[in-house]
Amino acid sequence: MSGNELAAYLRALREAVKPGDVGLPEGPRRRTPGLRRAELATLSGISVEYLTRLEQGRDRNPSAQVLGALADALGLTFEQRLHLRYLSKSAGGDSLLCPTAAPARTVRPTLRALLDRLEPTPAVLLNRLSDILAHTTGYTRLMKPLGVLDGDPPNLTRYLFTDPRARTAFLDWDAVAAAHATALRLTASLGDPYAEDLVAELTITAGAAFTALPHTPSSPRHESLTHPAAGALHLVAESLDLTDADQRLIVYLPADDDTTAALHDLNA
Repeated sequence: MSGNELAAYLRALREAVKPGDVGLPEGPRRRTPGLRRAELATLSGISVEYLTRLEQGRDRNPSAQVLGALADALGLTFEQRLHLRYLSKSAGGDSLLCPTAAPARTVRPTLRALLDRLEPTPAVLLNRLSDILAHTTGYTRLMKPLGVLDGDPPNLTRYLFTDPRARTAFLDWDAVAAAHATALRLTASLGDPYAEDLVAELTITAGAAFTALPHTPSSPRHESLTHPAAGALHLVAESLDLTDADQRLIVYLPADDDTTAALHDLNA
């Protein structure tokens, strides 16, 4: 695939946005459909010259930060952001990642047995990218109605930043999301190409919601959820790193009597 497809898509996106959609005056003498390049450049914080190179296909390797800023400025949908990400990878000639350091995808039988022993307590096994590898039925009853398990494969970090239900479900979304973003950035900073790829993806698909969050030194142990059947739930998240398996086990315990009763009813 050539960089011309990325260039054409960027031009089409700019021309499809009305100035009024982004708070700019329409004006009676606009010879260009949609936004002018200068307007989009100002809104996204990049130079007109660089935007021109992108739209003419002379620069085929825009950074994820640039694409995320353009996506935010244009108010793109999640599907449009995904397509922008796909075109940018193709135009840049990105190849498949080296499989030698792939994140864990399989679960040891002993860990599955441990999850069975934890029933009906909500518990989940994640790899270093927060892909959900295995979980208890208690976790299913807790998280499935919130959309956490809808991905293929489900990924907790991707869910937090790209599923609109996450901000409603997690009452302390800012703290939980910041912890996941920090952990992912740290993994990427150590030279993990898989983490780097997910960081780039979320920089584009989630934009400022991902990039503007502050770094936080640790994950919050207390999490609050709004569940459609159980109502408000206050949980303590105990995490155990399984370094030899490249996995992490999180067990959710009730933080108060009301949550204890609600989880009991949910699993009844």
